[in-house]
Amino acid sequence: MFDSGKKVSVYVQASHSLKDMYLPWDGEFILSPSAGFLASTEDIAECGKGSTIMFRDTDQHKWLDPTLWLSGLSVDDLEGGKSLFHVDAERVPCQYDDVIFPPETSFCVSIEATDSAIQLKSISVMGQKFSRDEDFSQYRQSNTGKLQFTGPGSLQITNTKCRDKTGCECGNNLFLREICSNLLRHHGNKCPEVTCANPLQPVGHCCEICGATVSLEHSSQFDLENYRNRLTHTFLSLTKYSGVKLAISKVQKPLTVLGIIPRGSIPEIQIVIIDDKNGSQTGSDAQQLAYDIMSDIQSHGQTFGIIKGKLLLATGSGTSAHKTDIPVGTIFASVIGFIICVALIGATYFLYRTGVIRLPSFHAITFKRMRNRTEEVVTNMESKGFENPIFDGIPDNSTDVPPLYEGEEALKGIVIRQTGVQFTNPLYDDSTNDI
Repeated sequence: MFDSGKKVSVYVQASHSLKDMYLPWDGEFILSPSAGFLASTEDIAECGKGSTIMFRDTDQHKWLDPTLWLSGLSVDDLEGGKSLFHVDAERVPCQYDDVIFPPETSFCVSIEATDSAIQLKSISVMGQKFSRDEDFSQYRQSNTGKLQFTGPGSLQITNTKCRDKTGCECGNNLFLREICSNLLRHHGNKCPEVTCANPLQPVGHCCEICGATVSLEHSSQFDLENYRNRLTHTFLSLTKYSGVKLAISKVQKPLTVLGIIPRGSIPEIQIVIIDDKNGSQTGSDAQQLAYDIMSDIQSHGQTFGIIKGKLLLATGSGTSAHKTDIPVGTIFASVIGFIICVALIGATYFLYRTGVIRLPSFHAITFKRMRNRTEEVVTNMESKGFENPIFDGIPDNSTDVPPLYEGEEALKGIVIRQTGVQFTNPLYDDSTNDI
């Protein structure tokens, strides 16, 4: 049974025996070489009594729905079930991503109207890759393209790569309201409850979380993918962190005056960490991993071009969320400074006692009020080189991390990011026939 008012494009992968089929007024079947239909009004005893099957409502699938996509570092990773965890805005294909709808599958996705076009690096449909906007626009005007891509929104193919090794912003902050609306309709239009007292709100995420965030200030020597590999192979590969999910990306951190008045934003590297613990243990593994990362920044941050790391925590242990701001080398510099101050005071006292120097009397001291000036000095660290600290002797057996929200079987699209990250659209599983 197809709804007579729905327009569909259905890829048929095998042969089917049917008694009746009610077709829509407008649509198409794309048959594989071995596909076909056999219709008969006679009942077949060994098959038993049939039932009425309704074709799914294709209008419910929105491009800006995070539950429809999976992303990975490669197609092989996605086919092997390995996907990356992202904040919600980045679970939808970003401006430098390659989107792939695997061939020999059916899909229909609605592109919502937005203030600006949704930009992609490239898109592949039915085994054909489009890297020019003109070619894809022409495909969308075809009968099949009109059935696969519906809605008033616009997709723009730019064929543009991210050329900044420190990372590029996703660009989906422009569509965050629509992304969150589509996500929350799967959860009763409200965010899931959290068990920590002061939950965190990562940039680009729809709901508050329990766990940890680490914000990094970096120099031009920082390499996002290099550091992602560092975190994956040094920490996420450990058994104790098998239930932890980590997302890392460049975001625009909003700035405010007195915490109220917006005054622009600055780019920073955001690390979001959550775990699968419950109750009072919620966020405990995320907290420990965050501590390990901050400790690693103290030891190796200079090598990776990290200037400063800021840690925020929110766990279910009953403690309030708190902040730790640790510039690289701060502890070492503080200790050295304290030793120098003590040495100077001691030397001055010794010289005074031996008569080498003489302090003026109080009536001879002239006081002059001076304006104190505070100047923040940031010394950019330079990479000193190392013996492959990314792997640090840890075997490469990183575990797969599922997405934060689980949705129903979704669009079968894949997105390959500039970094090699790819999105799979699970809406249309090739293991089902959509009938």
